[in-house]
Amino acid sequence: MSMRQKKGTFSRVDKSTITNHNAAEPAEWETSSPRSAERIRRIDGFVPPAVNPVRNYYADGEAKPYEGNRGDPLAEFQQLLFEDSSEGEEEVAKDGIGALQRHGSAPGLQRHGSTLSDRAASRGASSGRDTPTSPRPVSAAMEEPEPPPLLFVDRPPEQLRCSLCRRVFWDPVIVKCGHTYCRGCVRASKLCAVDSVPMSVVVANLAVSEQIGELIVRCRFGVRDTPDGWVSEPSGCPLDVRVSGRRAHEEACPYRPVPCPNNPQGCDPVQARHLADHIASCTHLGCPNGRYGCPFRGDNHAVGLHLAEDCKLESIKDYLQIFEDKMEAMSVSLADKDREIASLRSLVINTSEKVERLEKNSGMKLGVLEEGQSTLSQDVLDTRRDFALLNQEVSHINARLNSGVVGQYDPQQIFKCKGTFVGHQGPVWCLLVHGDLLFSGSSDQQIKVWDTTTTYKCAKSLDGHAGIVLALAIFSNKLYSGSADCTIIQWDLDTYEATNTIPAHDNPVCTLATANHMLFSGSLKSIKVWDINSMKLKKEITGLNHWVRALHATEWLLYSGSYQTIKVWDLSKLECVRVLMASGGSVYCIAVTPQHIICGTYENSISVWDAVTYAQKETLTGHVGTVYALGVIQAPGNTRVFSASYDRSIRVWNMENLICTQTLLRHQGSVACLAVNRGRVYSGGVDSTIKVWQ
Repeated sequence: MSMRQKKGTFSRVDKSTITNHNAAEPAEWETSSPRSAERIRRIDGFVPPAVNPVRNYYADGEAKPYEGNRGDPLAEFQQLLFEDSSEGEEEVAKDGIGALQRHGSAPGLQRHGSTLSDRAASRGASSGRDTPTSPRPVSAAMEEPEPPPLLFVDRPPEQLRCSLCRRVFWDPVIVKCGHTYCRGCVRASKLCAVDSVPMSVVVANLAVSEQIGELIVRCRFGVRDTPDGWVSEPSGCPLDVRVSGRRAHEEACPYRPVPCPNNPQGCDPVQARHLADHIASCTHLGCPNGRYGCPFRGDNHAVGLHLAEDCKLESIKDYLQIFEDKMEAMSVSLADKDREIASLRSLVINTSEKVERLEKNSGMKLGVLEEGQSTLSQDVLDTRRDFALLNQEVSHINARLNSGVVGQYDPQQIFKCKGTFVGHQGPVWCLLVHGDLLFSGSSDQQIKVWDTTTTYKCAKSLDGHAGIVLALAIFSNKLYSGSADCTIIQWDLDTYEATNTIPAHDNPVCTLATANHMLFSGSLKSIKVWDINSMKLKKEITGLNHWVRALHATEWLLYSGSYQTIKVWDLSKLECVRVLMASGGSVYCIAVTPQHIICGTYENSISVWDAVTYAQKETLTGHVGTVYALGVIQAPGNTRVFSASYDRSIRVWNMENLICTQTLLRHQGSVACLAVNRGRVYSGGVDSTIKVWQ
């Protein structure tokens, strides 16, 4: 056989080349079933491995290797194909042969009107398991599985045999490796007989199915079973048919067994061609009034006498017919009412669905209205709060002017918002100005570089941190950033590339400052001092009472803010030389001028000390939220301090008379950071924007 034939792509078989082989083939496998062994010894036939032995026969009556079976053809084929039990085989064979012995040699005749398929189903139910479904034949349009042929007229060609079961293909399929097998063999074997690889069905082999459909077989009602196998039955159907047309013929075959219509349980099945004669002589003919309840049965003559003399219903059959007609009309009317009820039920369901949709839409609209009302209420509250802030500021200014402690109010330059930088995807927590560039750090883990002179756009975005960017500092051409990921990254301002990353603290780096070739970083209860060039740790200052959120460095001193405390450190010795006590909770920001030390606190206040004597001069009030940031613009005789707060405002303070000269309100959220340069003020907020004031 060629490789192309092995792959299941056979050419059409010429029937003229098919010849009978009368010589019995020797058995190639042994079986553990005594009954099967007896069959092998009796017919010297062919027994395939891994399945129960099944024999095939040809029209010359000689037993030859083939996929036929004994007894009930459908049930035995199914069990022998899918079961590997000698006990199951013995049960099937015993049941099938016994059935034929009871009903005589006429093929297909059975007691009580049961068909072959009915007996197969009943035997499967009695054994406690479902009867397996046989492989589907060539015609895919058949409603039930077609049993395999019992007797071929000519010996089928070898190329139409399955290499697993050695029988003619039944429902042939092409598997993944390219070979063709019976569908049932693929389910039972799992491994290819040629390649020994797992098999899975790819597609039905229609070419082989068509060749098998052209083979000629005897009608199943024209054969009988003998101890030596299936042979032709002279008294049965004499026709030979193609496999593809066998089912259509057998369904209309005049030799098929049919039950008696008069009494299927009392009469034996008869051949279809003899049904008319049987009905004429049947003794189980019922009375025509049997549908009204008459139990009489007999032959034609007895039924006639019964109608003429004894049937009590014969005289009232007209009334019974009228009653039956009325009952039928009532049934029709009741069916119409049922349909109307079903239609009304469907209408009610549709109406209910519409009502539910309307309720849902109404709920959504009410939700939108409630959301709009909530937004409007919040806007009203914000407006009232801003108005209260303005009233408080006016009252504070009037009180200070009327107290006589300070001079008359000196009008100052009014700052206005000149623009907004937009680009961050989260709150802006820190700002730093260097020349014409503005650097900003945000919750989006980015540092953005903004051009403040020409394009007024973001020139670069620096990625490297895995947490919120909380602090920025600069020294020479290096930028330093501290983050909630506890690291400090050093950036080259020429290339904007990260040149060093150090794990600075065990907690977020809250603030940074640079002076005298040193970098200072603040975190929980500690300040670390780093060499600005090597980024090596020089010293860790501990003993602080809380988070260090504010650092400010001058040429000789370092100021640090923690809980209600500002410490002043000598940079030459890195020792604390002064402690300033601040009321108002934790210190969030520090600013230093030649005359003043200023800090913003958690409890909304700004404390002011004399920079020379360290004596506290004033506590500035006006904010209604934590003061997050401070910025200073200095001019001869005119120093302004800007304070940013949780209350969304920026206040401008005249440090000559210590009064608030202006309140800037443009942010939609807390103002978290400030930076000043060349008369401009930059503010970053929780609303993810950076405002420019001038």
